[in-house]
Amino acid sequence: MHARSTTITGDPGAVDAAVAFVRDEVMPSLTGMDGCVGLSLVADRDLGRIIATSSWRDEEAMHAADQHLGPMRAEGGKILGGSPHVEEWEVAVMHRDHATHEGSCCRITWARGKDLDQMVETWRERIMPGVEQFQGFCSASLLIDRSTDRGCATVVFDDRSALEGTRDQAMAMRQRATDEMGLEILAFGEFDLEIAHLRLPELV
Repeated sequence: MHARSTTITGDPGAVDAAVAFVRDEVMPSLTGMDGCVGLSLVADRDLGRIIATSSWRDEEAMHAADQHLGPMRAEGGKILGGSPHVEEWEVAVMHRDHATHEGSCCRITWARGKDLDQMVETWRERIMPGVEQFQGFCSASLLIDRSTDRGCATVVFDDRSALEGTRDQAMAMRQRATDEMGLEILAFGEFDLEIAHLRLPELV
């Protein structure tokens, strides 16, 4: 399975309009394309940032749809007042405990490692068991980009209070990943989960 993420950072006051555009215009068109498995959208209203991630049956289907998505990305950038940044990923891990609902939030961490296969194994064997014990845990995923040795890990929670209540635990996990696993933490952020329709199969 593969995924493509589009990140746009712009005017915080335009986030709701951008979310509505993705929900009402992009998602119906996107999910009707051959090979598309679904779409998710997260938003940071303080920073004026949205990240839309589409999931695909395979890399060929993902690339075949790109010409149709270009104008939509441009329109999203126009609405939010920022330039779209596109990244492509391989879906390495996907695990759900239960479905999300209105008010769900997520924490996303971007990291770089010298051995992505080891990163995936470590995530499955050492990180996932701890993450599953977080209060309010819904789901977790790990995307990887072998061309840049990067990984993108997302943990979804029932609500904002559950997200905030696990900040210290998440910080400790990031520190352990740096000290024991040799990962370079590139960035992390907290987001509202606006659309949760990736429909990826369980991959653990």
